[in-house]
Amino acid sequence: MSNVTPDQYRQVAIAHVDIVLEAAAIRDFFLGREAYRRTEYIVVVADEQTALVRVGKASDEPLFSPITSIELLAGPDDCALLRDSDVDTGIPSHLAAAARRSAPDKRCVVVIGRYEHLSFIVDPQPVEIIVRDVVPPWPAKLIDQARRIIDVSEDLPPIELIPDVVDLDDLLDEEGEFLLPCAGAATDRDRATLSYLDQRPEQRDWTMIGCARSQQIHSWFYGEPAVSRDFCPRRRPPEKTGTIVLTKCCMLEFGMEVQGNTVYVPWGSTLDAVKEGLAAAIVLSDSTIQAPKSASALDATLR
Repeated sequence: MSNVTPDQYRQVAIAHVDIVLEAAAIRDFFLGREAYRRTEYIVVVADEQTALVRVGKASDEPLFSPITSIELLAGPDDCALLRDSDVDTGIPSHLAAAARRSAPDKRCVVVIGRYEHLSFIVDPQPVEIIVRDVVPPWPAKLIDQARRIIDVSEDLPPIELIPDVVDLDDLLDEEGEFLLPCAGAATDRDRATLSYLDQRPEQRDWTMIGCARSQQIHSWFYGEPAVSRDFCPRRRPPEKTGTIVLTKCCMLEFGMEVQGNTVYVPWGSTLDAVKEGLAAAIVLSDSTIQAPKSASALDATLR
């Protein structure tokens, strides 16, 4: 099991108790006590120690109902309680990042975060997605869009983005004539003479920094292909086996394409299109937010 989180923070309650946080003591303390009908998890705090349990109730219909079973998800040796107002506890990626940042040695991390909301993650294992992009312009747009989406997405599992960026400045020489796709790709290389394909300048003896679409446009404008240095993310060497890649392709004008372990979205994609790309990358990783085992199954082990 990995990436276990509640469906909603409202399912998580907190109880400060004066007992030893052992399975039998926790079970004896809570069995028969009333719990709110939406409560499925209880963070149990005793002094400096924290445990996490899942509860089963006699019914979810009345406002409160007796607790009938207890599942210990994490005991005090495996559990940490954090307070971090920068963490939106409704965002699985925020929870996973906080866990790795502040309590990497714990299986379960409980966070009191933004809005004083309480939530947790058990066994955080974020889906690692390599995002290939090109700069300038800064920030790298696809990476920035993916980060913004993750920061507000409660329906995506924990994701860790790994930037893989081509800097156009690295493809330029100190001197010479260079043709870039557009003014947005302007670099800091002052000693080189730069022109921009989208402005259809008078043809010169330049080297084009571009890709397949740039070559098509150059041939349309000037009747011949250009001497070029290709920055196409699609043509980058393959990553090691098992890694998932999200990148963009100017030859793809609509929709999305999946080849092997790589998801391609159009150059200039909307946020919605990038989110679809992230969702496709998650499918490739075969990772989802896992639900814990049933309360009744683990309750039997405590009897």
